[in-house]
Amino acid sequence: MTARIWLKNYPEGVPADVDTSQYSSLVALIEDSFKRFADRTAYSFMGKDVSYAETDEQSRALAAYLQGLGLARGDRVAIMMPNVPQYPAAVAAVLRAGLVVVNVNPLYTARELEHQLKDSGAKAIVIIENFAQTLDKCIAATPVKHVVLASMGDRLGGLKGMIVNFVVRKIKKLVPPFNLPGAVRYNDAVAKGRGARFTAPAIGPDDVAVLQYTGGTTGVSKGAMLLHRNLIANVLQSEAWNDPVMKRVPSNEQPTSVCALPLYHIFAFTVNMMLGLRTGGKTILIPNPRDLPATLKELSKHTFHSFPAVSTLFNGIAHHPDFNKVNWKNLKVSVGGGMAVQSAVAKLWLEKTGCPICEGYGLSETSPSATCNPVTNKEFTGTIGLPLPGTYIKILDDAGNELPLGEAGEIAIKGPQVMAGYWQRPDETAKVMTADGYFRSGDIGIMDERGYTRIVDRKKDMILVSGFNVFPNEVEDVVAGMPGVLEVAAVGVPDERMGEAVKLVIVKKDPALTEDAVRQFCHDNLTGYKRPRVIEFRTELPKTPVGKVLRRELRDKPAIAAPAGAVSVN
Repeated sequence: MTARIWLKNYPEGVPADVDTSQYSSLVALIEDSFKRFADRTAYSFMGKDVSYAETDEQSRALAAYLQGLGLARGDRVAIMMPNVPQYPAAVAAVLRAGLVVVNVNPLYTARELEHQLKDSGAKAIVIIENFAQTLDKCIAATPVKHVVLASMGDRLGGLKGMIVNFVVRKIKKLVPPFNLPGAVRYNDAVAKGRGARFTAPAIGPDDVAVLQYTGGTTGVSKGAMLLHRNLIANVLQSEAWNDPVMKRVPSNEQPTSVCALPLYHIFAFTVNMMLGLRTGGKTILIPNPRDLPATLKELSKHTFHSFPAVSTLFNGIAHHPDFNKVNWKNLKVSVGGGMAVQSAVAKLWLEKTGCPICEGYGLSETSPSATCNPVTNKEFTGTIGLPLPGTYIKILDDAGNELPLGEAGEIAIKGPQVMAGYWQRPDETAKVMTADGYFRSGDIGIMDERGYTRIVDRKKDMILVSGFNVFPNEVEDVVAGMPGVLEVAAVGVPDERMGEAVKLVIVKKDPALTEDAVRQFCHDNLTGYKRPRVIEFRTELPKTPVGKVLRRELRDKPAIAAPAGAVSVN
């Protein structure tokens, strides 16, 4: 598709393309912001504000320390922490030292961690002590030679830091025993780096900045190679896309975003941390968004304008009794990503905050944002929106041919944010990249005449009922609109007569909700083959730390019966 039919539907002022050449590397972007916004608050964490200048000084010292270990340009350094101020400082340090960031999920098992450390060839890791036991179990089998050990209270200073560490270690017992001889404490590494020599390496746009590992739901977890220019592009694309509403932030208010998604996830990494740096914004770090009372208590202390999240988090917050303790009046943009946003959630969020959820779409392989609904929209569209500036989308059939508008096929993406390929896996790269440079997403979508794309589902999640395709997202969206339903997921289960049947798993909002009522609602709203054959009630749905529902677990694991009246907002 050469004609970008979507451009005519861009909000006023959003450019067709962005100039990615204004920064030679992500380091140039970071250092420019450190200089321009030195006096501003960069991060707010547990009541402590950390300035751009502090983050600059700390990351430069840590970069010098890493160079002093003998790490060479291009070596990989893993970062395994929740949302704490050490995370962005460590990212800046690794990049400034000419090294490559390997983002690691801190909830990994030892087996998963071992795979990622071995696959990436990481020689060092910056890890919070809460998860050090996991590293202890597998480090001998990995190339890691250097461990920098952080703690929750590192950057809180003095008495407060000591109290937080005592509570985490002794009261809540969140630090299981470990033995990592030779590990250096984070604050000690920074102190050593202050007295060491730092040599700024030459870094170019085509150098690898980040290895972002995919979830591995379709096989072995693979590292997407995100170049400096890929991430720069996505930051600038996101800035341009948000500008129509973010420019309404009063000049006397610092642009502020809520970072409730984990920074190891590419959505938060780019759309919270890197975009925040670019715009001189303040980022509110939420270390555990599953603790909704603590999250809402923290948000009640701030004025904020941007809130990227997943549908389950928007839903949990909107239903929480402490919702009204937060001032939502300054919220300018709510970006939904990571999973499909259900229309019932979007409707409730708009009613309660006055700020619509703009659903976007992307993948680890696209840094991540590829499309988004215009931030000026006032209504939920049920689509993933329009391609971002400089981005091309086309819909392909199984043979790789472009399909006409209105037909369902695989979404393929081309743009400056698309990865260079999978780390040390040219065979896997060849499977997803077309000859003309498009990345095949594995998601099935339909583009309309305006350039809006609607996802009908992932190939692997499609349910085949008597030869008819049933897309779980459609069923979920319908049932989520039923009174009494808090959360819902649809999966396919084997059926002797039809090949597969639809299974619904529901978390109740109303304890009085019955199976018969759900069946009647589905009868009224879904055609025969889309209606569930099996309905289960549970207290919660299994999810990734980011909040995506794990449909595979719903298919593979037996249910634990929900007690009557149980409600979950996790």
